[in-house]
Amino acid sequence: MAKILITGTAGFIGFHLAKKLLNRGDEVVGLDSINDYYDLRVKYGRLSETGILKDSIEYNKLVQSEYYPKYRFVKLQLEDSENLNKLFEDEKFDKVVNLAAQAGVRYSLENPRAYIDSNIIGFVNLLEACRHNDIKHLSYASSSSVYGLNETMPFSTHHNVDHPISLYAASKKSNELMAHTYSHLFGLPTTGLRFFTVYGPWGRPDMALFLFTEGILKNEAINIFNNGEMSRDFTYIDDIVEGVTRVNDNPPEGNQSWTGREPDPATSKAPYTIYNIGNNAPVKLMDFISTIERYLGKEAKKNFMPMQPGDVSSTYANVEDLIQNLDYKPSTSLEYGIKKFTEWYREFYKV
Repeated sequence: MAKILITGTAGFIGFHLAKKLLNRGDEVVGLDSINDYYDLRVKYGRLSETGILKDSIEYNKLVQSEYYPKYRFVKLQLEDSENLNKLFEDEKFDKVVNLAAQAGVRYSLENPRAYIDSNIIGFVNLLEACRHNDIKHLSYASSSSVYGLNETMPFSTHHNVDHPISLYAASKKSNELMAHTYSHLFGLPTTGLRFFTVYGPWGRPDMALFLFTEGILKNEAINIFNNGEMSRDFTYIDDIVEGVTRVNDNPPEGNQSWTGREPDPATSKAPYTIYNIGNNAPVKLMDFISTIERYLGKEAKKNFMPMQPGDVSSTYANVEDLIQNLDYKPSTSLEYGIKKFTEWYREFYKV
């Protein structure tokens, strides 16, 4: 079993991944800045589920889990290179999964500097720490948002993604480019993971499923952008975590047939690759809302609005590489996923 650093373990995907790896016997150190981008009750609730109690958390202090002997957590910013480097030197990790980032497309229009600090400066600090501490594999969260103005469906990692339409997307594309540089120069194996609209229990309060559920239960109108003419490749959290785990277990070795004459954006001669992790089955936004209404037993009040800056009308993941290389394809049904989320939401908020 490996010793793995997971950044973003107060976050949605990082929390679920930490539990999965701990349950199979890996040693895990979790890291998160616990910023106030959304409801801190959810972040501290996730940490509490893994035995990290709020009152025990101090900045740059490793906290032992009450539930998992092989889990410790540290509150730390990736921008803090001095303490990040010391953590790497002291702990001697085998692998790193970077899920920490300033998330959100719309928020990037309001606070662009947060994305540069966390997603660019923080990421280069992480790359440097991996480079100097013999890390065997860095897996990191990219995003389906990097496809930007691309219209060829389904979105493929083998297509160029040179036209992002939000700073968030640009920061994620930048991460992929930065990772390739370190793979090429220093032989650091890196894998970028383009996630497609992740949802499920303990999901993010800024995402559609959470906002729609909250609005419907409070009898408040929900905002429906592009007048409902949207579709998303909704991907259940357990499928995402299984995909990340398989990727983490299989570092890239380099594509020896790669050529600069016809460069493949998804691979390289260096130990570098990119995967989509999506359900490969886009759902119309109005069908998504109808499913939520059915499981809540209540009809939504709807406020139809125009497309928002930075948004795209549709996402759809090509996952052929995931199937071919890792023998895996996300398959959880929307009905199951929404049922599990609405049950969790009612329990967590006691409604």
